[in-house]
Amino acid sequence: MNRMIVSLALMFAFATVSHAGSKTEIATPAFDKMVAQQMVNNSIQRFEIADGVSVEDAVQSMQLRSNMLNFKLVADLPLSEQVKSMGEDANYMRILAFCDALIAKKMVDYNIIFAGFLPCRIAVVEDANGKGWIVTMNMDMMLHAVDLPEDLQPLAKKVRDTIYSIVDAGVNGDL
Repeated sequence: MNRMIVSLALMFAFATVSHAGSKTEIATPAFDKMVAQQMVNNSIQRFEIADGVSVEDAVQSMQLRSNMLNFKLVADLPLSEQVKSMGEDANYMRILAFCDALIAKKMVDYNIIFAGFLPCRIAVVEDANGKGWIVTMNMDMMLHAVDLPEDLQPLAKKVRDTIYSIVDAGVNGDL
């Protein structure tokens, strides 16, 4: 059942692209809204930041952990700061993107669909009550949805384990 949900999630998450002459058309498969909502919910993981750990501490911990694991921080998007600069109040919202470029290249060479997952994003947000959360893709769902050749399986697991280690550092404020 889980494999079916994962397969359906990927089918809906990535619209098929067909080329007709010089035009590119995006074809979206028909779907049931409730099923689609469940698939989206299952594709994302939310982790509550531990009491006593601020969102800034969580971000710093994740940056330090990624350095320790040699997983490059390739983007840092302070979205709440941008919203504030536009004159609106905003709870903390920051997106960090991490990547191992060599693994990314191998995954995209195998199947271009992996480009849609790159780089691995981890969001740090505060909810309406000021509680901190870390949100990222369900790496296990992604890992089990695609049949990878034997040489790519350990690389995909390394990415999963590294992202989860980075998230864990943020959740617990581990420096």
